[in-house]
Amino acid sequence: MSHSTTSRWRTRAAVVAAGAAVALMPVAAHAATIVPIQYDAQGTSHIAKTNSDVKLGPTKLTTNLDIDTGDFTGSLPLPGTSTSFKIAGFLPTEAKVDFIEAAPLTGHINLADDRAEVTSTAKYYIKLSDIKVAGFPTFPGDKCKTKQPVSIPVGTRPNEGFDLVNGGTLVGTFTIGEFENCGINTGLINSLVPGGGNTVTINVTNGVFQ
Repeated sequence: MSHSTTSRWRTRAAVVAAGAAVALMPVAAHAATIVPIQYDAQGTSHIAKTNSDVKLGPTKLTTNLDIDTGDFTGSLPLPGTSTSFKIAGFLPTEAKVDFIEAAPLTGHINLADDRAEVTSTAKYYIKLSDIKVAGFPTFPGDKCKTKQPVSIPVGTRPNEGFDLVNGGTLVGTFTIGEFENCGINTGLINSLVPGGGNTVTINVTNGVFQ
């Protein structure tokens, strides 16, 4: 990573990094390169097998960026949401959906390019509740969720960049695994929801250095 190609990004983070350097100098100079940034975030996920959409957010994306390496960790808590679709093309079905964070978000931003590319991965358990088919409750219980965390990778689109302050759009495709502890609904849910080709779009804006 050359100094000339990264100067623009370092300038954006300079004030925060300098303050951290003064505070942490007696401990470790390297710690001064970690810059916390918080963004507004909201988006949509499309579930392929049910041909339905799930609203994501609005929420806050919190990141801790190492401006030397471009690596970051963070958190993207998602508020409870809902989805609706039709079973067999005619039975209206509704469900509440919760995304339970299973691990810290991890990622990388390529600060060496003028158009900074982002790659990241978040992991959630997907929980379903209050499932109704044709208006009738199906009583899935309060522990109906995916057996394993669902890994959701997102990144910048080809030829699009990400700005540390203004943000950008992140997109990805992911697979949903099988559900468990859904009572008599377990088999039905596993025939309807799990599978690949699900998409997600997250709009990230209003970066604020913490």
